[in-house]
Amino acid sequence: MNQYSNEHARSYYAASAHGITPWPSLAEDLQADVCVIGGGFTGVNTAIELAQRGLSVVLLEGRRIGWGASGRNGGQLIRGIGHDVSGFTRYVGQEGVRYLERAGIESVALVGNRIAEHSIDCDLRWGFCELANTPAQFAAFKAEQQVLVESGYAHETRLVEPQQIRQQVVNAGVYAGGLIDMGSGHLHPLNLVQGEAQVAHSLGVRIFEQSEVLELIHGSTVQVRCAGGTVRAGSLVLACNAHLEELEPRLSGKVLPAGSYIIATEPLGEQMAAELIPQNLALCDQKVGLDYYRLSADRRLLFGGACHYSGRDPANIEAYMRPQMLKVFPQLANVRIDYQWGGKIGITANRFPQVGRLSQYPNVFYAQGYSGHGLNVTHWCARLLAEAIDAGHSQGLDVFSAVPHMTFPGGKALRSPLLALGMLWYRMREMLG
Repeated sequence: MNQYSNEHARSYYAASAHGITPWPSLAEDLQADVCVIGGGFTGVNTAIELAQRGLSVVLLEGRRIGWGASGRNGGQLIRGIGHDVSGFTRYVGQEGVRYLERAGIESVALVGNRIAEHSIDCDLRWGFCELANTPAQFAAFKAEQQVLVESGYAHETRLVEPQQIRQQVVNAGVYAGGLIDMGSGHLHPLNLVQGEAQVAHSLGVRIFEQSEVLELIHGSTVQVRCAGGTVRAGSLVLACNAHLEELEPRLSGKVLPAGSYIIATEPLGEQMAAELIPQNLALCDQKVGLDYYRLSADRRLLFGGACHYSGRDPANIEAYMRPQMLKVFPQLANVRIDYQWGGKIGITANRFPQVGRLSQYPNVFYAQGYSGHGLNVTHWCARLLAEAIDAGHSQGLDVFSAVPHMTFPGGKALRSPLLALGMLWYRMREMLG
């Protein structure tokens, strides 16, 4: 059913995790107020939010907690929903757009507060820089900063001119300027989601791994059947994202599972690390097939990007990613790559997350399709889902769910090839532009 192992990817994160807690498999029939399917950031944090509201929760994960994108990603905690939300004015109105803009900022604070409140050791470090590939992109950064200042953004932002990039931000000659944001940052995502699972457990959430869901039986009480038992719950949360597959085809058809890949160098040492990225910022450029990278706590360069829409992973991730890294950092030509890994992320056609409840089954809720910007948005959506389940209504959930989402054409077999052709067109336009 899936080409990946049921264990965590052999990533730098798995190798450097503080401790990966093994949770039992479901081996009995259980009842709960809510059953959550999916042990990534969305599922674990929805469980936390529900338990804090006094609801009983069973969380089912088909593999391991943090197995998917939540435990494999670039670790960049960046403000925003991942899209210019002003384009959704016709669906949510001006007030809705303002809400989405606030959510993009407050969601970062939500993650930071959760880490601080529960003393989760996940190498959180503040500071991020958007990198312009063209002068036009740098001009857009100037407008972006002006909006942030006028809106009262609480954190330092700073424009970096092209001639200052090498000394102040990143020792690379390929950028046309940058915008530093000290209200965003980077962290160790697998340590974060593992720490949050411990928080959920401490609140009474019953967590089960290696418990793949085989069947959903809908009704006023949802029955969630696994090989070892069935969970009966008043409400259900689908938090499977790119790995939902055929469990709920009405949702899986709206998300394209796209491959994303990261390499990690050997430790670079204090001097070289400081020469490459002087302020230890998270970094991301503006290309269609973007590069994102940062230093780990032990001073490795973690370099990611090159999203694959074909549905097939490259045979050798290092061979695929290393040339991308060397375009930015040719000085690393002789540096060893110690880790290479990848996995699926959920991409939506409009690059906006899908959050809401199923119209056919109003006690079934979902959140998915973060399009590579999930670290903060998952946490925010988890709060909205918990509000709606507990109180029967969430104004924020209404705003998110008002944005329509198309189903990718072509069915399961053709979704990936069609999107791959579309992305090729965007890349060609970028090269000619």
